[in-house]
Amino acid sequence: MKYTVCLIDDDPIYQFTARKILESTDLVKEVHSFNNGAEALVHFEKLAGAGKKDFPDIIFLDINVPVLDGWEFLTSYEKMQLPVVSPPLYMVSSSINEADIQHSATFHTVTGYLVKPVPKTRYRELLEALGNGH
Repeated sequence: MKYTVCLIDDDPIYQFTARKILESTDLVKEVHSFNNGAEALVHFEKLAGAGKKDFPDIIFLDINVPVLDGWEFLTSYEKMQLPVVSPPLYMVSSSINEADIQHSATFHTVTGYLVKPVPKTRYRELLEALGNGH
């Protein structure tokens, strides 16, 4: 099975490399990239408003993005009425600050916390887990 991935990160180098690494797993059919939390939120609101079920299968969200940062995005995202079960959402950051890791755990939609750079093996594990119902 192949999955739709959403990347929310303002770093074009990270977006490019993450896309290439994800695609190289052969488990990805589409990658949607957003430069900030607001763009992604508008996209998800449109999908939810239309009752569409073509939400991404997994979301990777950076903490430090402009307009709406990762925390602000999560606060708004958790208030949305989604027509589908919320996909796994991973915070992705270069921060190893324990406070950030603990803060991410306070959001019920956050599945886990990943530290950049994320290796291909980790992306593969997360995508394969989707097929196992995780």
